[in-house]
Amino acid sequence: MLNKVLLRVITAVLLLHMATPLRAQEVLDPDPNTLAPSKDPRRTANGLAQQPPMGWNSWNKFACKVDETTIRAAADAIATNGMKGAGYNYVVIDDCWHGARDANGFITADKTRFPSGMKALSDYIHAKGLKFGIYSDAGTKTCGGRPGSQGHEYQDALQYARWGVDYLKYDWCSTGVRNAEEAYALMSDALRASGRDILFSMCEWGNSRPWIWASKIGNMWRTTGDITDKWTGRYGYSWGVASIADMNEPLWPYAGPGHWNDPDMLEVGNGGMTDTEYRSHFSLWAIMAAPLIAGNDIVGMTNATRAILLNTDVIAVDQDRLGIQGHRVWKDGDREIWSKPLSDGGRALLLFNRGDAAAAIAADWTMLSLPRQVRMEVRDLWAHKSLGKRSGRFEASVAPHGVVMVRLKQ
Repeated sequence: MLNKVLLRVITAVLLLHMATPLRAQEVLDPDPNTLAPSKDPRRTANGLAQQPPMGWNSWNKFACKVDETTIRAAADAIATNGMKGAGYNYVVIDDCWHGARDANGFITADKTRFPSGMKALSDYIHAKGLKFGIYSDAGTKTCGGRPGSQGHEYQDALQYARWGVDYLKYDWCSTGVRNAEEAYALMSDALRASGRDILFSMCEWGNSRPWIWASKIGNMWRTTGDITDKWTGRYGYSWGVASIADMNEPLWPYAGPGHWNDPDMLEVGNGGMTDTEYRSHFSLWAIMAAPLIAGNDIVGMTNATRAILLNTDVIAVDQDRLGIQGHRVWKDGDREIWSKPLSDGGRALLLFNRGDAAAAIAADWTMLSLPRQVRMEVRDLWAHKSLGKRSGRFEASVAPHGVVMVRLKQ
């Protein structure tokens, strides 16, 4: 009889234990083998790029024809032509700097193109008060056929830290069936482990929608295919400026301090568009809070190009600390209105004319989430002058393929 009672008690205890839910922590603990990197609650942002990065990159002008003389000349120019004072501080070598890996698997620089080595070049750039950027790829080879970082992520990150690198542009050629989130998170972790603050620029062309998952992995991510020095349209894998703006614009909710939508580097001054179109290009990138990475020959640029790249009124819109990406608020055919809220409570306003003839464009305050009765001081950011106070609306005639860009402040 006693044995039967004991058996019943034991059975009841076991049944009660089985019916009791697991502790919340046990239920919520993720499986590290299946959890996507962006879902890991332990992952945090690296704290860099609180404003859109600014600098210069070698690719758009020089492509694979790059060497240490070219990079030193670019650093000299930035330090002396006003670009440094305007905020451009990264000097980035794109593809084709790589040599072979050494016997231990560490990447080396091409000894013919960079005979002094990367550490000496980094020291030269840092001595001018600038920052040093470099390029690699998440695949086995870079887009230019040089050694990629796949399988060498931690080695490469350590090498970059030894060289004094401040910025890594990480491309997406020769990646096969590799998962983009995994690949970029791996290099992100490797950069963290290097012990040096290195801004992470992700360049996988928007194929896997990085704006959804990369805010704690990278500091900026490409949203489109490559830019080309054309006004609009598609050219193979590349796109004209207006077409790229259209692809990047809807992604405005995903941008913010430390993590930016990147519609690719600037083509201003490379000769394929008019100065009017280049002003539109620069204005669109600024109102979209895009990284401003010049891609022209900054040593020999024209006065017109210099005036565009050094327009500190427009740059201030891009660099506004509120960190909201501006976007399109009205469209009628070729006429568009874009707006960007600013940290002083004002607005940046862009009247954009895509058409081939001049057009009048009027922005009503209600489009900008402003009361109609409020009086706003209007400053023309390309004419560099005040247009006085306006109430309710602002209207202007806009040149073909041109913009009128103003700052509204109460």
